[in-house]
Amino acid sequence: MDKTVIALFDTRQDAENAAYELRSQNLRMDDISIVAKDGAENNTEGDQMTNDNISDGVTTGSVLGGLAGLLIGAGSFVVPGLGVIAAAGPIAGLLSGAITGGIVGGLIDLGIPESATPRYEQGLREGKVILTTKATDENVDAVTDILKNFGGFDVEVH
Repeated sequence: MDKTVIALFDTRQDAENAAYELRSQNLRMDDISIVAKDGAENNTEGDQMTNDNISDGVTTGSVLGGLAGLLIGAGSFVVPGLGVIAAAGPIAGLLSGAITGGIVGGLIDLGIPESATPRYEQGLREGKVILTTKATDENVDAVTDILKNFGGFDVEVH
């Protein structure tokens, strides 16, 4: 049975490096999601999260670097209380379709229990980067080792 692995990283580059390593080890690159906060918080629209289509390429490209092109559904979004975030991978699709729930709802949809989500949302608020991926029972230890080796912390398997 697939498990969801989540980790926080201090930098976007550390998260991208971990994602590249997962890919080089053939560990299901298509299931990796990365969420990073954009430094610009001047793009808010009330209490709704919106997909900021105008800045999708610019923001996502600058926040997620070259990785955005390797992951499906990259985009930037305005999330109440967080400002503009960039997301790539399956979570981007979950965030773009959500009206409420924001990051917490997206993480829950990926398999993270609601009780664990506040810590990751707070990490994002503090400028940390979230990486999630799926792992099988056979490769979950290898996945968690890679995340930790590339600077991942608060690594959990759900």
